[in-house]
Amino acid sequence: MTQTPTAHGPVQGQARAHFTVPAKHPMVTVLGSGDALLRVIEKAFPAADIHVRGNEISAVGDAGEVALVQRLFDEMMLVLRTGQPMTEDAVERSIAMLRASENGEGDGQETPAEVLTQNILSSRGRTIRPKTLNQKRYVDAIDKHTIVFGIGPAGTGKTYLAMAKAVQALQSKQVNRIILTRPAVEAGERLGFLPGTLYEKIDPYLRPLYDALHDMLDPDSIPRLMAAGTIEVAPLAYMRGRAQPVFTNVLTPDGWRPIGDLQVGDLVIGSNGEPTPVLGVYPQGEKDIYRVTAQDGSWTLCCGEHLWTVRTASDKRRDKPWRVLETQEMIGNLRAAHARRYELPMLTAPVSFPEREVPMDPYALGLLLGDGCLTGSTTPSFATADPELAEALEAALPGVTVRHKGGPDYVLNRIKSSGDVVTLENPVTRILRELDLLRTRSHSKFVPDDYLQNSAEVRLAVIQGLLDSDGGPVTQADRTCRIQYTTTSILLRDDVISLVQSLGGVAYTRRRPAEGRKPGRARGRDVSFNRDAHVIDIRLPEGIEPFRLARKRAKYLAAGGGGRPTRFIDSIEPAGREEAVCIQVAAEDSLYVTQDYLLTHNTLNDAFIILDEAQNTSAEQMKMFLTRLGFDSKIVITGDVTQVDLPSGTKSGLRQVQDILEGLDDVHFSRLTSQDVVRHKLVGRIVDAYEKYDSENGTENGSHKSRGHKGK
Repeated sequence: MTQTPTAHGPVQGQARAHFTVPAKHPMVTVLGSGDALLRVIEKAFPAADIHVRGNEISAVGDAGEVALVQRLFDEMMLVLRTGQPMTEDAVERSIAMLRASENGEGDGQETPAEVLTQNILSSRGRTIRPKTLNQKRYVDAIDKHTIVFGIGPAGTGKTYLAMAKAVQALQSKQVNRIILTRPAVEAGERLGFLPGTLYEKIDPYLRPLYDALHDMLDPDSIPRLMAAGTIEVAPLAYMRGRAQPVFTNVLTPDGWRPIGDLQVGDLVIGSNGEPTPVLGVYPQGEKDIYRVTAQDGSWTLCCGEHLWTVRTASDKRRDKPWRVLETQEMIGNLRAAHARRYELPMLTAPVSFPEREVPMDPYALGLLLGDGCLTGSTTPSFATADPELAEALEAALPGVTVRHKGGPDYVLNRIKSSGDVVTLENPVTRILRELDLLRTRSHSKFVPDDYLQNSAEVRLAVIQGLLDSDGGPVTQADRTCRIQYTTTSILLRDDVISLVQSLGGVAYTRRRPAEGRKPGRARGRDVSFNRDAHVIDIRLPEGIEPFRLARKRAKYLAAGGGGRPTRFIDSIEPAGREEAVCIQVAAEDSLYVTQDYLLTHNTLNDAFIILDEAQNTSAEQMKMFLTRLGFDSKIVITGDVTQVDLPSGTKSGLRQVQDILEGLDDVHFSRLTSQDVVRHKLVGRIVDAYEKYDSENGTENGSHKSRGHKGK
């Protein structure tokens, strides 16, 4: 469109603009039903005289006003070409944007057409899009930044647009779950005093979030998504408490430590077996605790909101990513037909403990723990039907010769040198004394800590010695080969399980009672069993060789190896109330090793998290929430600092965080005003009236001595 002078020449200071509406656009789409849009334009530009004839529109008047009218119709035509209708509200907002640009407000990069045609989400016959320039910038910021604060008065679309972006991210598989939360201040966070169940208590307060979800998703799909943990809606007080009892053991490079003793900066072991620092420690007070037990007998304690990374057989079959569920979400849903539903992740590599010096070769120690006589009453001896093991033992023990006495019996003698004193101690006896293993018998043997918490090579060598002497492969028709080890020592049983788990394997144990067992045979006579035997079935990850003995190794490999170790949740049972704490770690998947080498975590990965009504968080709550950010996640925090409902003397975390994080990389503050209110026009005028009143009376917004405006 071009601006042209009048036929008689332009009046000084005036100009004329002429527009032709393409025939494919009926004039009603431009002027509105009953010329409603035209009246809005005429009212907004009183200094311009607008005339319509057919599909021709002209404007005469003040040059500046006419130029804006021309730009307005250009923008309207761009919108109409997309197939989107113009409304009175859209015209008013377009005019406001053009005037703001004319007055030098903002950077002037976005045009009304760009704002009004930016689609976020289409659902159920309607399209959700920003309606104002600030809303568009807010939406763009959510795309560009990891953490975005949407701050502004009620009705500016802060939460609604954030919710639309969350649903968009879920549908496009940018995230695996949506978490929506609010600080339940109106209920004083004392929900226990209200009648009804937990969900009956919190539903009214969270209703606006549910309503927004129903606008954007098929209502029938929402219960399924919530049941699967894909969408979580909960008060902040309930979302934060993902914790374990303070006495629960967590694995560190120096061994097991109670989680309650950990501090920020301490190292724990992650799912890759490597150390990872603790980023946050959050005491949670007393919590209801559950015992989570896997099918291999491993277990740990945690609260109902504690997070677990799991997958189902369907997830695996469809190559879907692992999901994150709360403990309480899985209760009552642990079986799919007769199969266990939730698989737990395993260590992806053996735990990396610092290497320690040890006084005896670890393979030799394993052999002696399996088939050695360590009573100290005689020279140490070893019993085996495999000469290969006797040779390996001698090669691993410097200064010792392994002498064959006959049958399966061997004696471990000190190699004497000329000039030796006859009373010199046998090197094996001396080392056994150092390790507190001297005088142990078959039912009291154990693996010393220096071997249990050593490099993966040392731990594997101990396992290989134990299995070569007292264990072996067990073949199964049409199945991979399992490994079996038997001992009468409870201590050694637990140490073998720990070694296997530390290498990324699983171990199942069962007891074989001595009473009633058929006697064994030794040297042609019956030998009764005096002690119960503990049978351990073992599966180790691919690439970890459990045997050195040639015949056992050949049998194991011929059967196809041990298969893939797996763990499934078997039961979740109440375990009382305990003082609890939660931690956040820096590992990329946020997993850390807890009791029995189970992997768990508290951080929200691959999630779109919205904290609504954030002005009602305390400073401590805000810090806790922000530091829960996981990898590949996005956080949007919305609030109105003029509507604080916190008790007197409690500082709003939303106010404080602006002073702390303003200007921080990848954190953005979007501020909306009364001009961005998209509810009834009167709402914007009410907001302006309150701001004027506060400024005239010297009142800082929301800093009233009692509770804030909201609900008063």
